[in-house]
Amino acid sequence: MPLNEDSFIDRVSIRHSVSRDAVRTILRALRSGGGSMAQFSHSDFGGMSQWSPGMTMVGDMFNNSLKSKLDAVCAELAAYVAETPSRGRDREAIETNYRSAKGSNWWPADLGTPSSVGAQNDLRYAVFPRRLVINDGGHVEIYDTGDHRIFGVAQAQSADQTLTFTSQDGLVRVKDLPKVRNEA
Repeated sequence: MPLNEDSFIDRVSIRHSVSRDAVRTILRALRSGGGSMAQFSHSDFGGMSQWSPGMTMVGDMFNNSLKSKLDAVCAELAAYVAETPSRGRDREAIETNYRSAKGSNWWPADLGTPSSVGAQNDLRYAVFPRRLVINDGGHVEIYDTGDHRIFGVAQAQSADQTLTFTSQDGLVRVKDLPKVRNEA
C-alpha cells in the first residue's frame, strides 16, 4: 500500500460515511477488476455488491440511496486506481475474485489462476491474462484475447448460450477471438 493510501482511505470513508474496511474491500475488488469493475461482499452495502461504470448493484437491491453511495465511492476509487501505479496483483487482491473453489479447476493448469470465472448451465468460462477458456458441455476451447483486459461478461439465455465480454475497448465477441488450442 502506498504510504499515503491509509490517509486516502480515511478521507473516502469520512466523505461517504462508510467504514474504512468497506473502502479497503472495494479498493481491493477494483484492483482485481482492472480498475473498472468490482465484485465484493460487505455489510456496509448489504452484502454481495457489484459496480462498473453505469451499473451498480447492492445486496439491499431496492435501496437506491445505497446504490448511489456505492457508485460515488467506486467512481472515486476507480479514479484513484487509474492514477496510482500498478502494484502488481497481491495475494489479498486475488482472493477477492469470485471463482471456483480450490480443487474444482476445470481449465488447463498451465494457465495458472484466472482473474475471474463464471458458469451457467453447461457453459463455463475462465479469464486469464491474454487467454479466455470456455468449457461448453465438457469441450474446452482456449482463445487469445490479445490486448483486451476483460472485466465484464454477458451470457444470453437462448439455445446457443452466447457469451460476450467487455474490455477496455468495448464489446468482445468470442467468435472474433483466435483459437489457441482445443482440449478434450
